[in-house]
Amino acid sequence: MDLNTQAARNWAIGCHLAALAFYVGIPLGNVLGPLIIWLIKKNEYELVDEQGKEALNFQISFTIYFLAGAILTMIFAITLVLMPVAIILGFLLGVLVIADLVLIIVAAIKTANGESYNYPLSLKIIK
Repeated sequence: MDLNTQAARNWAIGCHLAALAFYVGIPLGNVLGPLIIWLIKKNEYELVDEQGKEALNFQISFTIYFLAGAILTMIFAITLVLMPVAIILGFLLGVLVIADLVLIIVAAIKTANGESYNYPLSLKIIK
């Protein structure tokens, strides 16, 4: 199938933007949204298969990083000595959330322009 048909690009963009489901209150929506689109359309469009894996790998990575950071923040917050570390980690979690939002938008724009996008710091879980 053609990688750059408009339909392929639209579905690939959807894979990236579906991760925004997390920000409207759907638990694990950042993983479930791209997963659903990828599973439905991966065999129909190569671009959706490629970008769906990218979106999924990044959102799974983001979830792992966020949960690890949140757990460490809570652990450090219960001690007075490590409270400054907890505050710094809390700030970094905020930066991580903003970076996630920005990278989702960048990926969608790049895909809309017919370019493949590779997220930074993404674990390659789905190959």
